[in-house]
Amino acid sequence: MRKPFTLLLSLLLMSFAVYAADITGTWNAKVDLGGQGGSPTFVLKQDGEKVSGTYSGALGDAPLTGSIKSNKISFDFDIQGGKIHYEGTLNDGATEMKGTCDYAGQASGTFTATKAAK
Repeated sequence: MRKPFTLLLSLLLMSFAVYAADITGTWNAKVDLGGQGGSPTFVLKQDGEKVSGTYSGALGDAPLTGSIKSNKISFDFDIQGGKIHYEGTLNDGATEMKGTCDYAGQASGTFTATKAAK
C-alpha cells in the first residue's frame, strides 16, 4: 500500500515542478482571427503568479499585465482605445502556449506562441 502512495506523491510533486517553470522571456506568436491575423511578439516577466511585459505587433507596442496559475495564463493590454485579452495553456515544458484571444470585441480567434531560445 505504501509503494503506490509514494509513487502517486512523487508524480504529483513532479507535475508541480513542471508547471513552476518560469515563462520570463520573449514569445513569438501566431494569431488567427478568422482569416486575418498576425505575428506579434510578447516579452513576458513572471513574478510568482503575476505576469507583466510588452506586446509588439501590427497594432504597435503596449505594456501588458496578467497572471499565471498552474499551466493557465491570461494577460491583457490596451491599444488603440481597446482592451485586448489573451488566455491560454502552457505545455509541460513551458516553452509553448496556445489559447484564445479577443480584440476589444471587434475580432476574436486563437493563438499559439513559442518561447524564443535565450
